[in-house]
Amino acid sequence: MRRWLPSRTRNGADNEGAERAEHMVRTQVEARGVRSPEVLAAMRAVPRHRFVPLELAGHAYDDGALPIGEGQTISQPFIVALMTAALALPEWQAAHPDQPLRVLDVGTGSGYQAAVLDRMGAEVVSIERNAELAERARRVLAELGYAVRVIVGDGSNGAPDQAPFAGIVVAAASPEIPTPLVEQLGPDGRLVLPVGPRYEQRIMLVRRQGEVTVAEALEPAVFVPLLGEHGYSER
Repeated sequence: MRRWLPSRTRNGADNEGAERAEHMVRTQVEARGVRSPEVLAAMRAVPRHRFVPLELAGHAYDDGALPIGEGQTISQPFIVALMTAALALPEWQAAHPDQPLRVLDVGTGSGYQAAVLDRMGAEVVSIERNAELAERARRVLAELGYAVRVIVGDGSNGAPDQAPFAGIVVAAASPEIPTPLVEQLGPDGRLVLPVGPRYEQRIMLVRRQGEVTVAEALEPAVFVPLLGEHGYSER
């Protein structure tokens, strides 16, 4: 079983950008209230510049989202940190020490979110609608030594054959909370996703407590739409 490993190293790890990563975490993440030591350590360790187009590598640690092609973006560092911290993965693992810390990442995009989750010790399944983006992310993740399973499919349906999940994080906005994703949460699992109209959403935290689910709003945001059966129509 995989565990949270705060000092885990990677073969071929890329140390370039370490100072920029440290500055990013200190000024953009910690300064805005994210305090999870595990999330902060993971974001210091993952080389964000490897997940953006080469011509944008100099802006990889800036305070904002960046385009990655195919109409998609890599999320702002603070948003990645906020959503990851809301999953409360170390707390879940402590409460379920004999269960796999399996997480579903919906909307692989660049692969950066999946890398942060993997760096925290999670077994990550990442689903991406666009096959070209999925292959690109799969290649970068493998080069950096992250054991993420990247699959191509409709993220609004989740990955039922890989469920249950301790956490599900969605990097695209849905008009409402997709029922299949809630159903794929394990006991005490958490779902974090933006919900709302296309140009104005709230990041929502959905917690599964027995047969009851509780939802709360965390932060306003604007994400690309989650296209699919339980998201937005492509039309």
